[in-house]
Amino acid sequence: MNLRNLMICFTGRVDQLTDLLGKMTWYLSLFMVIAGAYNAIVRSLSGWAHLDPATSNNLQKGLHWIGEIARQGSSNTFIELQWYLFSIIFLIGAAYALKTDAHVRVDILYNRLPASTKSWINIIGTLIFLLPFCGLMLWSSWPVVVDSWIRWEGSPDPGGLPRYPLLTVIPIAFILLMAQAIAAAIREILNLYSTNART
Repeated sequence: MNLRNLMICFTGRVDQLTDLLGKMTWYLSLFMVIAGAYNAIVRSLSGWAHLDPATSNNLQKGLHWIGEIARQGSSNTFIELQWYLFSIIFLIGAAYALKTDAHVRVDILYNRLPASTKSWINIIGTLIFLLPFCGLMLWSSWPVVVDSWIRWEGSPDPGGLPRYPLLTVIPIAFILLMAQAIAAAIREILNLYSTNART
């Protein structure tokens, strides 16, 4: 297998993995919305638990009963689950956003430039900014993740979730983003090569 085919194979595999993880974030988004709706409903209904059943009519007794059930169903687990899912979606979704060009571009010139110039900007931007940033994030997050696993770090709130699995997602996400950045740069190089070969 020559270098060009190897590069094409690498970008294809990375794109497949990124697409799979991108679809996973769709389902995680659904679970996050369900968790958020559950938290909002339970927290709202639990306000009825303060009604005194001894001095209330039948309707208020029923509302007190519903409020008590809602209060028992409320937990820091579900509250933390919501922002855990948001964090995972944000971190894992970064590589998918890069692949689908869904990240924010603040520019006034880029869209007016020829395709070859855009390719060079993407390659240089990836090599000078994105890859070093991913490396910096890996270097700075790794000791925190290791320390969290050593201590089996958990939530400071009662009934909360463990923190070490969530922190582990940080280096994984930047490794995925780095792989997708390399794949994107390779694709731009191949596009430049194909354009030059035709001219």
